[in-house]
Amino acid sequence: MKEKWMVAAKRADFKAIGQRFGIDQVTARIIRNRGVVGEEAVAVYLQGGLESLNDPAALKGCTEAVRLLQEKIRDGKKIRIIGDYDIDGVNATYILYRALTRCGANVDYEIPDRMKDGFGLNIKLVRLAYEEGVDTILTCDNGIAAVEQIAYAKEQGMTVIITDHHEPYFDTEKREENGRIYILPGADVIVNPKQPGCTYPYKKLCGAAVAWKLICVLYQAMGIPKREALEFLEFAAIATVGDVMDLDGENRILVKEGLKRLQTTSNPGLRALIAANGLSDSQITSYHIGFVLGPCINASGRLDTAKRSLQLLLAKDQEEAGKLASELKELNDARKQMTQDGVEEACRQIDNTSLMDDRVLVVYLPDCHESVAGIIAGRLRERYYRPVFVVTDGEECAKGSGRSIEAYSMFDEMMRCQDLFLKFGGHPMAAGFSIEKARIDEMRSRLNAGCTLTQDDLVQKVLIDVPMPIDYITEELINGLDVLEPFGKGNEKPLFAEKGLKLLSARILGKNRNVLKLQVSNHTGIIMEAMYFGDPEVFLQDVAARYGEDERQKLCWGRQNAVYASFVYYPSVNEYQGRRTLQIVVKNYQIG
Repeated sequence: MKEKWMVAAKRADFKAIGQRFGIDQVTARIIRNRGVVGEEAVAVYLQGGLESLNDPAALKGCTEAVRLLQEKIRDGKKIRIIGDYDIDGVNATYILYRALTRCGANVDYEIPDRMKDGFGLNIKLVRLAYEEGVDTILTCDNGIAAVEQIAYAKEQGMTVIITDHHEPYFDTEKREENGRIYILPGADVIVNPKQPGCTYPYKKLCGAAVAWKLICVLYQAMGIPKREALEFLEFAAIATVGDVMDLDGENRILVKEGLKRLQTTSNPGLRALIAANGLSDSQITSYHIGFVLGPCINASGRLDTAKRSLQLLLAKDQEEAGKLASELKELNDARKQMTQDGVEEACRQIDNTSLMDDRVLVVYLPDCHESVAGIIAGRLRERYYRPVFVVTDGEECAKGSGRSIEAYSMFDEMMRCQDLFLKFGGHPMAAGFSIEKARIDEMRSRLNAGCTLTQDDLVQKVLIDVPMPIDYITEELINGLDVLEPFGKGNEKPLFAEKGLKLLSARILGKNRNVLKLQVSNHTGIIMEAMYFGDPEVFLQDVAARYGEDERQKLCWGRQNAVYASFVYYPSVNEYQGRRTLQIVVKNYQIG
């Protein structure tokens, strides 16, 4: 995969910012690189707390939805929450169910089965709700695209409240003078910051965060103390990170405050999940949510039923929670192997067929479990840096998931050929869909025919925050970078770079031989360890391609050699047996 290394060139008075906020100039530069401009914005970034969040009542439809819910609670009407089977939908369902129960509502929940029902609301779920005497359907993390399903619910005389964060459909044939004509479902009320006419200033909330905002307004209307609504913050934070939302603005504050609460959570299910993954004595970060805890919550919706994850969050005692947490971890371990198998098969297809020439990859894996299609698409996007759709065989039709790159709005492109799909929805960066098997080739053809991506768009840009020699690294600098946490999409770990590092030795570590440990030095003579968590064999093949096999062997033997490389890296402290040493973690490299 081609890469273009670029140094962020945003300007500001870094010395003044550093002095004003008591941070290193390097840290001040990184904050500016994240698009944070002006003293007030920097203050919110560094010090912003719950008081900096926008008023939830500013969400279009929020106050009206609360009035409707109060009326239904007062009249004892049966309310059914219909969520989604991923980490966002599970946490959103948890928040709404616990909160409405606290308000005395006659409430239950339903989460679609990924295999049988697919994403979001469907006619079968609406019909079942009607037959079971449900008066009101309350969606979370879905519903904005369920035009037909909600029309059916209204025909049955049901009340429908949508809470969602996905993109609404729009008419691809007609346009108003000032923009798109959106196609919204005929629900009684919609709460979604992306709906037309919503003036809420922050549009990037996940489904669980939208649900939490609704509950904040409901609790206030019901006279329930605000501190009780804050008890749901950790669940909104987990969903925000797990659903890969941008960690800027409100999301950054939600996650920062939620992580504080997660550290000492009283929820038996979360405590058990943390323990099952060996993290009881660890400082829980956004990394742990994104790559350890979150995948366990997602695993039940992928391979079993998402209700098992919801049961974990609702568990009342530690014994029940421990059993459920262990089951989820086992499911996630199985999911990892299925993912690896799927990635290997997909790479074989791409590397050995005409797929390699496509700007938009549509990969058909009929034997792959449909639940891991999205993860596989994400891995392929990282490897080939192109929009990727992975299609698998479902029970009645083919189903798929897509992951995109910055220059390609996946949802918009699917809207342009929406007649292909039986059902679809998503964001600019991700989507899910179902399609007739006979139309998969047509999907590939039309998406590529309509693709406007240039060759430059298909070159991954590696944005370096600061070109910095490794001899500048100190433990004090590393500790100062902690103010930038939590890291994630939109607030990535800062990246530094140095050219022309001398490679002194290389050793492959790990039971799966998936870590490369290097010793490097720069022109000052300082020697430092460098860890690379990519593919060590590929790294060493690149060394041999540039310098020859003899030099590669000398490097691996720790002997004097001629090998140099440039690294994009992140500095860290390695602590082993009470001894702390500085090291760099290599993110990207160029040999020579």
